[in-house]
Amino acid sequence: MAIKANLDFTSFSNIIDGKLVKTEFTRCGINPATGEELFPSPVSTSQDVDAAIKAARAAFKGWKKTSVEHRKQQLMAFSAALVAWKPDFAALLTKEQGKATFFAEQEVDFGAHWLAGTCALEMADEIVDDTSEMLVKTRYTPLGVAVGIVPWNFPIMLLCGKIAPAILTGNCIIIKPSPFTPYCGIKIVELAQSFFPPGVVQVLSGNDNLGPWLTAHSGIDKISFTGSTATGKKVMESASKNLTRVTLELGGNDAAIVCSDVDIAAVAPQIAAFAFLNSGQVCIAVKRIYVHKDIYVSFRDAFVTCVEAFKVGNGVEKDTFIGPVQNKPQYDRVTSFLDDIRDCGQKIATGGQVIHTKKDGMFIQPTVVDNPPDDSKIVMEEPFGPVVPLLQWSEEAEVITRVNASEMGLGASVWSKDLDRAVHIGEALEVGNVWINEHLGIKPTATFGGQKKSGIGNEWGRDGLRGYCNTQTIFLNHRKLN
Repeated sequence: MAIKANLDFTSFSNIIDGKLVKTEFTRCGINPATGEELFPSPVSTSQDVDAAIKAARAAFKGWKKTSVEHRKQQLMAFSAALVAWKPDFAALLTKEQGKATFFAEQEVDFGAHWLAGTCALEMADEIVDDTSEMLVKTRYTPLGVAVGIVPWNFPIMLLCGKIAPAILTGNCIIIKPSPFTPYCGIKIVELAQSFFPPGVVQVLSGNDNLGPWLTAHSGIDKISFTGSTATGKKVMESASKNLTRVTLELGGNDAAIVCSDVDIAAVAPQIAAFAFLNSGQVCIAVKRIYVHKDIYVSFRDAFVTCVEAFKVGNGVEKDTFIGPVQNKPQYDRVTSFLDDIRDCGQKIATGGQVIHTKKDGMFIQPTVVDNPPDDSKIVMEEPFGPVVPLLQWSEEAEVITRVNASEMGLGASVWSKDLDRAVHIGEALEVGNVWINEHLGIKPTATFGGQKKSGIGNEWGRDGLRGYCNTQTIFLNHRKLN
């Protein structure tokens, strides 16, 4: 079935070789705020995987020859089209993911910004040496067919963050959305068919079999995965069978270090928002907050006041800040942290309970744990939900050591009026991204990646583009041969 000009936000199909392709079996997502069963979505087969890869490899032959300027032109047009459909995508996103309407609309804007903003990047040849005798240059050429495996926390923004660099560098890409949030991803790829030839951008949705089929397939040249560290290890193991290149953006346990000179009234609300945004379901959300002992009590009290003011509820309700936990496995994981906190007798400054609603929504009170031990579960592991520990520190060297004790190394922030001191602390942290007096700031033109068990490789920026490329170094001898 050929792609229609308009988008129907109630019907969902795979998109293979520019066509809507139905599957024999379907599955339904769940609205996490109500427990309502949503629309049927495809359950792909291994035959669908083979068909999509065949189409992508055929399309790559022509797409890799297009000019970079043409690719940018199409990405910019695609971005504008996504913005034009913003109300529809935002409503669907709130329904399948749970986030508040304001944040859903913001995510559509972020997705469009990633499509367009990536176009500011250039991938010119790198001149290594240029003399009268020798020219040495490195050029970057597309790999072929990429797979973008998208998580359920930001199914629009992170999808666009995979499509844009793949397309700009001349690759084709097959998107695999999370089975918990398949709908927006399917529709965005459907929208993309108006701007790219058949086979250049495709989408396959399915169950837990789909990921392994894609990552182990010999026809895939690159895998870009965003998700948990545990799943990332499985992706890497699967990709190793064919030496398929991987970029893994994995879990984080980001710390915020608050120095004694901050304006508590100004800083506490910001860190509270960065900790509980999207119900804490952000890989780079603040997940450990280290507050200098001289201001700990005052900061804690101000922080708790901010957290208690957040409205928890269905994303469609006015003024909702914290929506539901997105899916049952994650809900169970977060409640296991609450159980551990209670079982260990740790002090809860606010929250600590699930919220029982008239409908079957998966809501948890935003919870602040008051100075738990460094070896406690809530400090050492990432809950990926609305539960955050506050901890005291006294000496710079001590807090740096404690922050770096984590196996994760995605991001961290330092808060101080003394910028030199803040930068000094930040540069000592074993993380891929450091923010000074802010958090969560990312750009399509800036490299993003993690250290330690938070990932391998980089997304975005020129380093991100290079992850979708082969390198070819040319040595040109100007001397005439005898």
